[in-house]
Amino acid sequence: MSHENSSDVTPQPVLVLKGRGATSNVQGRFAVETRERTFDGWNFNEDSISRIETEVVSEIAKSILSRNSSPDIPFNISLNPYRGCEHGCVYCFARPTHSYLGLSPGLDFETRIYAKVNAADLLRRELAKPGYVPENIAIGVNTDAYQPCERERRITRQVLEVLGECNHPYGLITKSALIERDIDLISPMAEKGLAFAAITLTTLDSEIARKLEPRAAAPARRLRAIRTLSEAGIPVSVSVAPIIPFITDPEIERILEAAQDAGAVSAHYTVLRMPLEVNALFQQWLHTHFPARAQRVMNRIRDLHGGKEYDSDFGKRMKGEGIWADLIRQRFTKTAKRLGLDGRMSRFSTTDGSKFRRPLVVPKKVVLSSAGAIGQMDLF
Repeated sequence: MSHENSSDVTPQPVLVLKGRGATSNVQGRFAVETRERTFDGWNFNEDSISRIETEVVSEIAKSILSRNSSPDIPFNISLNPYRGCEHGCVYCFARPTHSYLGLSPGLDFETRIYAKVNAADLLRRELAKPGYVPENIAIGVNTDAYQPCERERRITRQVLEVLGECNHPYGLITKSALIERDIDLISPMAEKGLAFAAITLTTLDSEIARKLEPRAAAPARRLRAIRTLSEAGIPVSVSVAPIIPFITDPEIERILEAAQDAGAVSAHYTVLRMPLEVNALFQQWLHTHFPARAQRVMNRIRDLHGGKEYDSDFGKRMKGEGIWADLIRQRFTKTAKRLGLDGRMSRFSTTDGSKFRRPLVVPKKVVLSSAGAIGQMDLF
């Protein structure tokens, strides 16, 4: 199947898996073999494939900070404590990254999670380097830093402890109410002007949310998280992303109004983008949950991307182009201005390194053995 334009391919019937966003395990682009499941009635047990348990694997990462130079993104450095995301958002642009692991961007992405258990130690080592220059770190960009396994793993919290110790500026992006757990760490940093949060609110419709982002917090719960964070003195931006034609775009104004009422101080948006394997996954999902409007949705998506199902060019991939992109932009900007939410997420790009102090303790490198994580001496 072409990742550029798959409109001539009729999506195959799929099963709806409870609590999962993807409806199949599409092959990653690096896969040598291509396999396709066929239900011919022989030895078929729907229960055996309708429930897939989540597997969280400990990983010793080699590095922890990612840098980008994209003009579409308002930050230069990001940190992701996990690879893969149990929230299962079918539209997630990060799904193709699981292909680098030899896994599927489909169900594997949301059921096989890799936890970077040495994230905090790596961060300490990075911040201790003589040439390190502090600037805002965006936490939870590719995969949600507060997905369900964080409740036990607490890797994100360990990272925040390091950043707090060093007075290092950061921003958190999430669609989980678990962020409330760390208010005791975030609020003091926000008081210094060094921390803020962005809550993604895709829809206010709980039924759509359950299909679109099955293991993320319900829309009402995210609104309550915005209110709780705001009352704790933490600036909160609402991310209306992605806007999906004929699925979530009718709600733009209502989402912004609800977020402003909950205490959000700024807002931004992106339109749906379907890089690589996300295209096939989303179309499967669309034909499964919204078959009557699937063709209309895809036609409008092509209108937003110059006739293609995805355009990766800078300046176009996040907001689209053409008359429908202009209409969405006008609706969003006028509503945001009316509600006082029209300040861009400038905190991501605003750097206050004057309070930064290097970590006092720098851990040794670690390796993962059968006995767990152990220290490793430096060669020099």
